[in-house]
Amino acid sequence: METSIRLVLKDAASFLPCGAVEAFKPAVTAARQALEDGTCAGNDFLGWLHLPSSITPAFIDEINATAQTLRENCDAIVVAGIGGSYLGARAVIEALGNTFAWLRQDNGPVILFAGNNIGEDYLAELCDYLSTRRFGIINISKSGTTTETALAFRLLRAQCEAQRGKEEARRVIVAITDAKKGAARVTADKEGYKSFIIPDNVGGRFSVLTPVGLLPIACAGFDIAALVKGAADMEKACGTDVAFEDNIAMQYAAMRNALYQAGKKIEILANYQPKLHSMNEWWKQLYGESEGKDGKGIFPAAVDLTTDLHSMGQWIQAGERTIFETVISVEQPEHHVLFPHDDENLDGLNFLEGKRVDEVNKNAEAGTRLAHIDGGVPNLRIVMPRLDAYHLGQLIYFFEVGCGMSGLLLGVNPFDQPGVEAYKKNMFALLGKPGYEAQSEAIRKRIAE
Repeated sequence: METSIRLVLKDAASFLPCGAVEAFKPAVTAARQALEDGTCAGNDFLGWLHLPSSITPAFIDEINATAQTLRENCDAIVVAGIGGSYLGARAVIEALGNTFAWLRQDNGPVILFAGNNIGEDYLAELCDYLSTRRFGIINISKSGTTTETALAFRLLRAQCEAQRGKEEARRVIVAITDAKKGAARVTADKEGYKSFIIPDNVGGRFSVLTPVGLLPIACAGFDIAALVKGAADMEKACGTDVAFEDNIAMQYAAMRNALYQAGKKIEILANYQPKLHSMNEWWKQLYGESEGKDGKGIFPAAVDLTTDLHSMGQWIQAGERTIFETVISVEQPEHHVLFPHDDENLDGLNFLEGKRVDEVNKNAEAGTRLAHIDGGVPNLRIVMPRLDAYHLGQLIYFFEVGCGMSGLLLGVNPFDQPGVEAYKKNMFALLGKPGYEAQSEAIRKRIAE
């Protein structure tokens, strides 16, 4: 196995009674076995568990071939999807990409995202941007009826056909949807779009290593084979045959639950690399939607540091002590920039002259972690050797399997999301959707009050 991400627990364990984490060993070992045996709650959504090791070179070649067709025929590619249908892809693309690639014209097509909100201005401005560009669409929806995504796809499909003609549009519209049923499947089959299947046994927030994530990532020009290899290696490293003492996913799940029982109700995921902002967003959905049930669950929050030290830093340092922090630390950056000299030295920073910017950042990270620990915040640390496709694949699978075990330790079904439907029922009633007439009057009365 190549270099691997590591988990450092000592600055969190010191806040707990001796043996508190180890006490979870039997339960977390049983939870991991229950995932493996398919005997846990939500066992019809365990298709992600051995997904990395089941992806074949031929399947990766098919994804890459479709991506190449889009790259050759598009200046922009719009990924239409919401929740797990876009967050994982966006997280990887932004982590691996040039931060300012969207400003350049020599770096392949721009990857854009839609169908994740109902913002009229957002959609109008997106359509205006695309009006002078050759664009394609990756429509990601199991049902094809999710309001946000269906609305965006209606608008974008009509514009693509108007600008490129219906025949050419067929070549640059791809559907990722259910194998047999749903509006998106019907449309794809009728129009002859290239399509990929979302497996029935993989929920959206666990789907980044299916075509849902792999196709957009490949369209951005990144190495999906390395991403899958990293995930497959982490699948082995977190298997049932790996003991608790060597299994970082088991340790993470146990530590989270030990801290939760000790009154730490909020986990803050912190990074010191701006490229990881969307990874924070993917992680928040993964853990929030998996664990927030039955009046239980660690609240997943996230910060980008050092940026948010100038906004959230005060609260983290001295607010209510119901939090713990998980820091993603990247050992080796991809670039080399030295702190410059200034003759006048009005800012007083010439003492940093000649140091790598990353050295300054690493010391800011170390100093902040110590300050937070001294302020009463338990700190876990996930160390990534590099921010590359292989180690991102490891990180994704580590978080996924850790989430499954952590939810089972908490006593909830980590693989459903019944609470997501509540807002939809109210929205449909207010909009007058057929079948919701009975609720409409009562809801309007409550709002009026």
